[in-house]
Amino acid sequence: MSFSPLQWTDTHSALLGVNIDHVATLRNARGGLYPDPVALAALAVEAGADIITFHLREDRRHIRDADVERMKEHIRAPLNFEAAVTDEMVTLIERIRPEHVCLVPERRQEITTEGGLDVRGQLARVKDACARLAAAGSRVSLFIGADPEQIDAAAEAGAPCVELHTGPLANAWWAQDDAAVQAELTRLKQGLAHARGLGLRTHAGHGLALSDTGPAMPWMPTVQRTSSAALIAALPEVMELHIGHALIGHAVMVGLRQAIGDFKAEIVRSRRA
Repeated sequence: MSFSPLQWTDTHSALLGVNIDHVATLRNARGGLYPDPVALAALAVEAGADIITFHLREDRRHIRDADVERMKEHIRAPLNFEAAVTDEMVTLIERIRPEHVCLVPERRQEITTEGGLDVRGQLARVKDACARLAAAGSRVSLFIGADPEQIDAAAEAGAPCVELHTGPLANAWWAQDDAAVQAELTRLKQGLAHARGLGLRTHAGHGLALSDTGPAMPWMPTVQRTSSAALIAALPEVMELHIGHALIGHAVMVGLRQAIGDFKAEIVRSRRA
């Protein structure tokens, strides 16, 4: 399966990569086959997702090898394979040959990715992985903090792209700490400019959410301020946004009415039959 390159210019909106890990987490919590992350990936593409993102962790806590194989076979959109910089993962990616790869840090104890990849501290290893994955036909991105030293190291490693970690901004946004939000936004802007100056393609992601997380409730009023997703999407240097947890959570909220209606209709039909 091949795709033409995704097109982007400074005047266009950022492309959206939808991370489907949390669908697999929901499936795995009960066992069995449902909900199927591959079916959800296909639905996401139908709904307008530009890229399907997933993280195959070493402990296979959500996405599994079989999911990756099926996505490569069935999903008609570029795949963004997030993985740790290990020989096991690089070898697997060389065989799967996804369109995009994002190399990330990984610790078994963490709930989600807690920081950026230390490229400078393992430059030779990351450089070797970038070369191998480029030879396999995958575009490589490195998930890093907006740190000039790490951005310089990413360029030295031969990665054509970086994805800047927006988690600190997202956390400050949820805490309603506007000073911290502005400080993080300034840091990200500087990082994006530095990366672009080195000729790197610039992406962003982690923890970004909407202001309105679902239907308004009296005890949970809508937040009347610019969302963390909008703050980052507004930056002209951001070519791709990769969003998962908040997007899937929002889908649960806004899709619940339809889901209940579907089940109620099925109950009525079964009795009539």
